[in-house]
Amino acid sequence: MPILRIAAAFALALCVNAQAETALGTAEKALDDAVQYFTQKVSTRGSYLWTYSEDLSVRKGEGDATKTMGWVQPPGTPAVGEALLDAYEAAGRREYLEAARQTARALYETQLTTGGWDYRIEFHPDQRKKWNYRVNPRQGARDRTIFDDDNTQSALRFLMRIDRLEEGRLKEAREAVEYGLKALLKAQYPNGAWPQVYAGETWSVEERPSLKAKYPESWSRTYVKTPHAGFYTFNDNAIRDIVETLIIAAKQYGDSAYEQAVLRAAQFILDAQMPDPQPAWAQQYNYQMEPDWARKFEPPSISGGESSGTARLLIDLYLEYGREEYLNAALKAAEWYQRSSVGENRWARFYELRTNKPIYFNKRYEIVDHPNDLPTHYSFQGGYGVAGLLRYAEEVKAEGREAYLAKQNAPLSDKRRREKVEELKPRVMEIVHRLDDQGRWVEEGQIRCSTFNRNVRTLAEFIRLSKSLRR
Repeated sequence: MPILRIAAAFALALCVNAQAETALGTAEKALDDAVQYFTQKVSTRGSYLWTYSEDLSVRKGEGDATKTMGWVQPPGTPAVGEALLDAYEAAGRREYLEAARQTARALYETQLTTGGWDYRIEFHPDQRKKWNYRVNPRQGARDRTIFDDDNTQSALRFLMRIDRLEEGRLKEAREAVEYGLKALLKAQYPNGAWPQVYAGETWSVEERPSLKAKYPESWSRTYVKTPHAGFYTFNDNAIRDIVETLIIAAKQYGDSAYEQAVLRAAQFILDAQMPDPQPAWAQQYNYQMEPDWARKFEPPSISGGESSGTARLLIDLYLEYGREEYLNAALKAAEWYQRSSVGENRWARFYELRTNKPIYFNKRYEIVDHPNDLPTHYSFQGGYGVAGLLRYAEEVKAEGREAYLAKQNAPLSDKRRREKVEELKPRVMEIVHRLDDQGRWVEEGQIRCSTFNRNVRTLAEFIRLSKSLRR
């Protein structure tokens, strides 16, 4: 009887291993088909947009695009580059790394003399003359580094990652990183903040002094056009994304200037936290450190959107540097969120200063107190990652810094890796099933970079975990 049980167990193990090898092989084949199609058919000199029609004739970033154009803002060029590196690190195929190198070169060729990138990047010889690219400077041409929407930041993070993998051998990546990081430092205001857009200016301490955030004595409920591109900008998590980029740079290159910039930014974030009764953050502040207007649907207010990312960043900074003031500020913001919801796991994008009443816009862009006639191009209510923030804050507070870090840094056990493989398997099989015979995921007649990035990351994680269980 024991011999029969042993034989049965052995047969079962063989069957399980065979199934695992089949699933792994299927995932690797799907990954290869998808990467080959995207890099050979979709790419423009290593750059990517957001969406393409099925026949690739209609191409779009945030707006219409041409065949010689790429897009930087995620899910565009750097985000696709990150997915290609995920694929390379999981599957080890050199052609995936070469595709990522092409993406790095595309960013190198379109880096502006101000150090970063605009949303769109251009490769047509005539159209390139409109841009003041570092490799071919043209005085007076367009030269605005964009920090909005994780634009320049995502490009630098991708370039730093491939530079780390290449150990400095890809000179285009290393040069672009060094130039771009210097520009990030130059663009930082003396008070630790950054603007939304940077055009190469410098400022004195007197022009951008360190002040505490305050409520304006009054504010107009009708739109007032402001120079908001230069305001201290949390909108779309611009400052958070810069800080996270500099944290990576400080660890990777060991330059204390990057860490000092992070610490100055952290102090600005503390200074920008509004006083009670609303200890959160505005989307943007004027130079007197008051919430102010940006676009016609972005009023002076407390942001239920950006405050979530800012508070999460403070917890990250607490874990990184151990400074209690960072955690305490985040916990105050978490308490504000707990008393400010507008529904289950829903918060308003904007809260009226002092009163904390949710405020909205109607389709005529008039401020109203109800969400019944909202413009559709913008988020005025949502989850904004707040539920995750509240869990994060509670866990770190309850466990303490050392215990939390120890848990996060602990390697996965074989048991947990097997569990994750099984958890991923249904998603992987669905991804494989939806891949067509050309290696495309086509949705409603569109090929989407966001879908490619997401699916490639999932396939790569499944492949990496499955291979790790072989060892």
